[in-house]
Amino acid sequence: MEITRTMLEVIELFFIIYLMGYTIILGLSVIVGAVSIYEKTKRKELKNIIKSKNNVRVSILIPAYNEEITIIQTIESLINLEYSDYEIIVIDDGSKDKTSEKVIKYCKMKKVDRFIVDKINTKTIENIYEGSYKGVSITLVKKVNGGKADSLNVGINVSNYPWFICIDADSILQADSLQKIVEPIIEDSRVVASGGAIMLNNGVKLKNGKIQKYDMPKNLLASMQVVEYNRTFLASRIMFDKINANLIISGAFGLFRKDIVIAAGGYEPSTRGEDMELVIKLHTFCRANKIDYKMRYVSDAICWTQAPERLGDLIKQRRRWHIGLYECMKKYKTILLKPEYGIIGSLAYLYFFIYEFASPYIEISGILVTIMLYVLNIINLKFMIAFYLFYILLGVLITTVAYFTTIYINELNFNIKKVGKVLFLCFFEVGFLRLVLAWVRFSALIGYRKNKYKWGKIQRKQIKQES
Repeated sequence: MEITRTMLEVIELFFIIYLMGYTIILGLSVIVGAVSIYEKTKRKELKNIIKSKNNVRVSILIPAYNEEITIIQTIESLINLEYSDYEIIVIDDGSKDKTSEKVIKYCKMKKVDRFIVDKINTKTIENIYEGSYKGVSITLVKKVNGGKADSLNVGINVSNYPWFICIDADSILQADSLQKIVEPIIEDSRVVASGGAIMLNNGVKLKNGKIQKYDMPKNLLASMQVVEYNRTFLASRIMFDKINANLIISGAFGLFRKDIVIAAGGYEPSTRGEDMELVIKLHTFCRANKIDYKMRYVSDAICWTQAPERLGDLIKQRRRWHIGLYECMKKYKTILLKPEYGIIGSLAYLYFFIYEFASPYIEISGILVTIMLYVLNIINLKFMIAFYLFYILLGVLITTVAYFTTIYINELNFNIKKVGKVLFLCFFEVGFLRLVLAWVRFSALIGYRKNKYKWGKIQRKQIKQES
């Protein structure tokens, strides 16, 4: 009994230290992120150069599977980008709805015979259609179903330009986002990839890629995700950008140098976390081949995407994300603490393993141990209640700061009368949604091999845009 008691107390102490460590790291990350936002003088000086000469030619890849509801809005947003030299490539991964038909009709496309060099092995291309709209070249590729990663590899093979961007078919790029995401490439020739910030468009009205109205979604679940996203993208991504150690560029909006991606082998179809897998692959490839490289995060290059408004859809999404994280951690476990991988194999890998992958197991186990200690009359209940409340309030403070910093730096109009609602959402997100999602990730690996290469089906809605 004494041994059991000691073990439980040790586990509980580790849990407390873990939570405090996470909170401190998160708090420091938000501070670093907020301060970094103001250090944009050099990039602002580049703005006139970029507007007059877009010397980075970009292919925009849109992998799509059953996206008839949102695909045209996504294309419309890309047509209105404040940029001159880019093409759009839609890759229909064997959709069963009218995704292709809508694109063909909207862009007045014609079927073409075109020889494609398979720089990366992919599933079979069935048909290729070409057209243009408002001077922008648009290509539609219909292919055999093979998953998102395979679709992106097809897009790379078909693309004409040396840089490519991948965005989701339910996303809308802000009008100036392409300008901003290429700025690191103009500043530094060593940059091989850059990622933008993802913000949720539930409750937002857009016109030609510009915000007309910004408000919190009416849906409670979507609102909690808004504050969660703001914290995530303001915190760790900016901190790791400082040391060239980001292990993920969101699949919803990332820019990559095509020749490096092809040389590294392209996207990996066997993983659900194809975005993270590619970034780690590029890190390891560049280091193994002695390439002096940089990967950047651009906080003001914004892509607007949809948050799931149903709990079932959110569970599917986060379960898929956690499985993808697991697959990446497992595949690249050999880089851990290897000197040749530097900070990627040490600080970055350990952070993602401890505070991203292992966090649900530590948190759920810690809560269960706390309950056991209470049942065994070992724990000081008042102390633990006070500690948990302190942890939640600190999390609320950090999340609130992250949210309002994001509002300020992106010059979004916000009704000051709704501060109370934001504080409530931050409290509810930290105290409730985080625990729910911890359980989802805790159980994510149960039977995960089933339907491994399937697209996750989530209910879509048309994005609010004014014509």
